[in-house]
Amino acid sequence: MLDSLITVAFCISTAFTLLIFLLPSQYASKRSSDPNAPKTTAQILVLGDIGRSPRMQYHALSVAKHGGQVEIIGYHESEVHPEIASHPRISIVPLPPHPACLQTSNKILFLLFGPLKVLFQIGCLWWTLAYRTKAVKWVIVQNPPSIPTLAIASLVCFLRHTNLLIDWHNFGYTILALKLGDAHPLVRLSKWYEKKFGQYATAHLCVTNAMATVLKEEFGLRAPILPLHDRPADHFQPILDDDVRREFLLLLPETESVRPLIQSNDLRVLVSSTSWTADEDFSLLIDALVRYSNLAETMNPDLPPVLAIITGKGPQKEMYLNQIAELEKAGKLRKATIRTAWLTMQDYARLLASAALGVSLHTSSSGVDLPMKVVDMFGAGLPVVGWNRFPAWPELVTEGRNGRGFGSAEELVDQLVELFGDSSKLETLRAGAREESSRRWDGEWDPVAGKLLGLI
Repeated sequence: MLDSLITVAFCISTAFTLLIFLLPSQYASKRSSDPNAPKTTAQILVLGDIGRSPRMQYHALSVAKHGGQVEIIGYHESEVHPEIASHPRISIVPLPPHPACLQTSNKILFLLFGPLKVLFQIGCLWWTLAYRTKAVKWVIVQNPPSIPTLAIASLVCFLRHTNLLIDWHNFGYTILALKLGDAHPLVRLSKWYEKKFGQYATAHLCVTNAMATVLKEEFGLRAPILPLHDRPADHFQPILDDDVRREFLLLLPETESVRPLIQSNDLRVLVSSTSWTADEDFSLLIDALVRYSNLAETMNPDLPPVLAIITGKGPQKEMYLNQIAELEKAGKLRKATIRTAWLTMQDYARLLASAALGVSLHTSSSGVDLPMKVVDMFGAGLPVVGWNRFPAWPELVTEGRNGRGFGSAEELVDQLVELFGDSSKLETLRAGAREESSRRWDGEWDPVAGKLLGLI
């Protein structure tokens, strides 16, 4: 009996000792006499592709610009901002990609593979945040995705005495509801999870005033909630010279079939960026272009032909490309050409500045987030038409000044016909978009996040 008790005590003591030794190191604030020492240290956590998370990259650049040391933790799958790659105060800590076998668009398999994917992510996040990296003063977490990011980040920040700052881009549970439905138990659990772990943050940033209201009133968050609207980076700039814009378009491989029309200025270039996911119904634009083509052929021959260049990657892309090919074969897009492209960051910025009109199909799962693509379009001086049936839309677009809204394919067709049929109306919107382009990220970030992080 005594031997058994001694064995149990030894096991408990050993386990407790291992636990103590395996706890992640804690952050200790130290004043340094070194003038080159960072003013603060931060980790920026993106449970997604860093290159496709512009706002989190802008956070990193702003922290580094003001003297902080930054690590960006996330999937390193595509090109990042050029200054990110070269900045001496910024480093990238890549997360290992999850196994391809856990990816599925099937609803039933999603319920099976989802938990396995989460377990894999839990292990990767815990190891990276707790052991692969040193303790820092701030961890800035992009939300969504919420699961398992918020839980792991909250625990690590607690153990390391680190401040947790959640940057709310949207709500994870509303995006999950697009796939499973609002009433699904997993959606309700996800909402509870976001509310619960949101309570552990030191402070919150969010993309709209409307979202700040939801976080305060519905989520009941008590820590400071600071709206921080998205603004374009410096590489998005208007191109005022028509010849420069035309020359750039002529160099794009996607314009090869319509180059004579570009040369004669008889073509209108429309640009849309999409993640090819369920929260952006791309069929709206396809339907609108089919109707526009029909009107231009039969009832209004003065309407110019349109080239629609669609950028982005995502799961539904092939489905829509097949649909477009069938419409072209049936002769329903004679006055509208649709091309897809994947461009460098610099070429994407030049494309926006060279186009005639931008289109946003973002429908907002929560009603209180905003599409970053429209911010980039305004940065390049490009007027926008976009889906406007959600409350936060007026925080970004001023109707009739820098853009217009629509709520159906029919309304989108009406906008295209009016703007492409009357160049003066399009130029009025372009003037408003160029005025909007003067509002930049630094002017928004410095007095909000910069002050919060002690850098301003």
